[in-house]
Amino acid sequence: MNISYNWLKNYLDFDLQPDEVAAALTSIGLETGSVEEVQAIKGGLEGLVIGEVLTCVEHPNSDHLHITTVDTGGGEPLQIVCGAPNVAAGQKVVVAVNGTKLYDGDKSFTIKKSKIRGVESNGMICAEDEIGIGTSHDGIIVLPAEAVAGTPAKEYYNIKSDYVLEVDITPNRVDATSHFGVARDLAAYLKQNGKPSVLTRPSVEAFKIDDYAPAIDVTVENAEACPRYCGVTIKGVAVGESPAWLQQALKAIGLRPINNIVDITNYVLHEAGQPLHAFDADRIKGGKVIVRTLPAGTKFVTLDEVERTLTDKDLMICNAEEGMCIGGVFGGLDSGVTEETVNVFLESANFTPAWIRKTARRFGLNTDASFRFERGLDPGNALYALKRAALLIKEIAGGRITGEVQDIYPLPAEPYAVEVAYRKINSLTGGQGIPAETVKSILESLDIAVVSETAEGLTLHVPPYRVDVQRDVDIIEEILRIYGYNHVEVNESVRSNLSYQTPVDRSYNLQDIISEQLCGSGFHEIMTNSLTRSAYYAELSTYPAARCVVLKNPISADLNCMRQTLLFGGLESIEHNEKHKQNNIRFFEFGNCYAYAEEDRKEGENLSGFTEDFRLGLWVSGNRTENNWAHPDEPSSVYELKAYVENVLARLGIPAGAVVFGQLSNDLYSAALSLTTRSGRQLGTMGIVGGALRKTLDVDAEVYFAELSWTALMKEIKRHKTTFSDISKYPAVKRDLSLLLDRQTGFAEIKKVAEESERHLLKEVVLFDVYEGKNLPLGKKSYAVSFYLQDENKTLNDKQIDAIMAKIRTNLEQKLGAQLR
Repeated sequence: MNISYNWLKNYLDFDLQPDEVAAALTSIGLETGSVEEVQAIKGGLEGLVIGEVLTCVEHPNSDHLHITTVDTGGGEPLQIVCGAPNVAAGQKVVVAVNGTKLYDGDKSFTIKKSKIRGVESNGMICAEDEIGIGTSHDGIIVLPAEAVAGTPAKEYYNIKSDYVLEVDITPNRVDATSHFGVARDLAAYLKQNGKPSVLTRPSVEAFKIDDYAPAIDVTVENAEACPRYCGVTIKGVAVGESPAWLQQALKAIGLRPINNIVDITNYVLHEAGQPLHAFDADRIKGGKVIVRTLPAGTKFVTLDEVERTLTDKDLMICNAEEGMCIGGVFGGLDSGVTEETVNVFLESANFTPAWIRKTARRFGLNTDASFRFERGLDPGNALYALKRAALLIKEIAGGRITGEVQDIYPLPAEPYAVEVAYRKINSLTGGQGIPAETVKSILESLDIAVVSETAEGLTLHVPPYRVDVQRDVDIIEEILRIYGYNHVEVNESVRSNLSYQTPVDRSYNLQDIISEQLCGSGFHEIMTNSLTRSAYYAELSTYPAARCVVLKNPISADLNCMRQTLLFGGLESIEHNEKHKQNNIRFFEFGNCYAYAEEDRKEGENLSGFTEDFRLGLWVSGNRTENNWAHPDEPSSVYELKAYVENVLARLGIPAGAVVFGQLSNDLYSAALSLTTRSGRQLGTMGIVGGALRKTLDVDAEVYFAELSWTALMKEIKRHKTTFSDISKYPAVKRDLSLLLDRQTGFAEIKKVAEESERHLLKEVVLFDVYEGKNLPLGKKSYAVSFYLQDENKTLNDKQIDAIMAKIRTNLEQKLGAQLR
C-alpha cells in the first residue's frame, strides 16, 4: 500500500526524514519496501523563474511574433521571441531560461539559445500547459503585479515534492490500511523513542444537517452480512474537477482523479480506512435503499460493464426495484455519480468479512473496498468517515446536508477484554522484563485501555478496530513491536542439547550444495508462489486439471489452486524478465508440487488422495554467450541444460550409469527426455518447452526446462556410496564405431545396449558425431560413437578388446538393427 509522507504529516507533527520513517515503520511491523520521490509537477519547475517584460515590439519578419526583453532578476535582460497573442510590456511572466527541461507527457525537451526568423531568442515565456500547472494554451501566464522578478517559479507556486512509502500490510493489520492508521502506529513509536508527538484526527464537529426535509430512507434486511449501515443525502452539489491539493494527494499514491465527489470518497478511504460509495440520489428508485440479497441467477451489470450472475449469498445494495451495487465489492453501471449528478446519497457501511471475501472471490474482483472489508473493519469508524466525507463535499462541491443521518447499528461492537500477566510478558520477552510503566505507556499509545491493574497483571480493553488483538500473546506482541525487538536483552548463558542429523537435515545440506553449484554456473534462484492458475492445466494431459488441488476460497482467480509443476512459475518469471530486457536467463527453484487423485481417496482419511512432491526445477533461455570479443554469440541449447542436470546428479553422488535418459512424449515439451533409474523409477523430465505453452505466457524465446523429483533423488542417493580409488596404472583403450540406425533410435539406447554388453571393462560411451541427409538411406541416420575400455589390474590385449567390441557390435545389430558404415 502506498503511503504519502506529506499526507502523514497532516495527522502527526514529526521531524523524521522519509527514509527514517520507513525504517521506523519497518521496525514496528509495517515493513516498508521502498521510498520514492513524487513530484507534484513533473520536473518540479526547476529552471523556471519569474520575469518582467520590459519591452515588447513586433517581429519584423512575422505577423504574429514579438521580440521582448525580459528581466529575470539576474544580470542583463534576456531577449526572447514570443508568439503568444497576449504578451505585452509591463507583465510579470514565467520564463524558462536556456538549459531548462520542459515536459510534454513522457517526452521532454530542453530550452536552448536559437534564432527565430533571424532574431536571437534566449529562453521561452511559458503558458500554463507548457509547465504543467494547468491546461490552458490560449496565451502566456500573466502573474499579478506584485510578483517579484527573479523568484524561482517553484517557490512562487509553492511546489513541494512528496515521498511515497510502499508499506506491505500483513493480512491481520487492517487497522493500518490508511494514512491515519499508519500515523497512529508511528505516534506510538515516537513516544516510545522519546519523541512524543500529538496525533490529530480531522474534526467532524462542524457536521450539521442543513435541511430536515425527508430524504433517502434505508432498510437493512440482512443484518448478519451488514452489521452497520450509515448514509446521508447531500442535495445541490456541483460535480466537477477536484481542487489541486486533492488531485495531488491522490496522484501521489497512484490514484487517478475522476471528479470531486468520487475523489473525496477515495481520499477518505485512504485517510481513515473506511470505504465509501456515492450514489446519484435521483437514480435511487422509490427513494429507498435496501440492503439484502437477490434471488440466485439474477443478472447484474457492474461498473466495468460486465454482466454477472448473482447467487443468494451475494449482498446487494438495492433501491425499491433493483440492485444498484454489490455490497462492499463493486458498484453498478447506472447508480454512480456523473457530471449531471445534482443530489448525492453517501454510503458508509460495515460488512461481515466472510460475505465480502466469498463474493469477491466468486466474481474474481479485488477492489480497495473488498481488500479492507474482507479483513474486518471497525463498525465504529463508519459514521465518522461519513461525516468527514460529507463536510469535504460541502466544502468542495457545495450542497446541503438533507434529512436525518441514516445509521442502522443494532449491535454496537464492544472492546475486546483481554487479561495479561506480567509474568507471561517477562517470559516471552527474554526473561529480563519490561518495566510495568513502559508496558502501560505503550498500551496507552496504541489506544488499548487499562481497565484494572493488580500486582500480577492487567485487564485491558482493546478497541474494535484491532481485530487481530484478542489474546494475551497478541498483547505481548504489540508491546514488543513498539518496545523494539532490538531492545530485548539476550541472556549470556547458552542452553543446548545433543542432536543428530536427520534425512531432512541431509536434504537441506544437499540443497545448499546444489544451490552453490548452480549459482557458480550462472544460475539465479527464484521462489515462486505455490498457488497458481487452474487455467494453466485445462488442456494438459500430463498434469490434468482434474488432479489440481483446488482452493475453496481462493485469494483470486489467478491463485485458485496448488501447482502440479514448477514450470509455470518459472515461465512467469521469464516473461517478466523478458519485458525488462533481461533475455539471457538461468533460473533454478526448489519447491513443493501437489496433486489430487480421486481414485486414491479413502473414506475417513482426510488427506488420502493428496500427494506432495519436493522438486528441483531448472530453466535456461537466451544466449549462452553474448557480446564477447573472444567468442561469437552462442544460443543456449537443450544439451547445455542436460549438462547442468548431469552435473547435479554427479554432485549428489549418483553415477552416470545409474540414470537412464529415454525418449519422452509429453505435452509440456516439443522434445523431451525422461530420467529414470535402471529399475524404472522416475527421477524427472527435461526438454524444450512447447511453443503453445510459451505463447500462453507471452514468452518469446525458446525455453529449456528440467524438473527433478528431489524426493526421489534423496531416496536414490541412499543406494549409491561415493568411494575414492587410485587412478589406474593401466591405460584405457578407445575404439570408434560408425553406426547406421533408424532415425527414431536415440543415443541413450545405444549406450544402454553397450553397457549391458560389457559391465566391467566398458568405462564410457561417448557420441562425437551425428549425421542425417545426403548419401544415407531414407529414414536412417549415422552415429559416430567412441567406446572406452580399461582394466584396473592389467593392460588389455587386442584379443580381449576385439572380443568385447564384437559382442557390443553384435548386440547393437540384433537389438537396434544397427549397421556398420
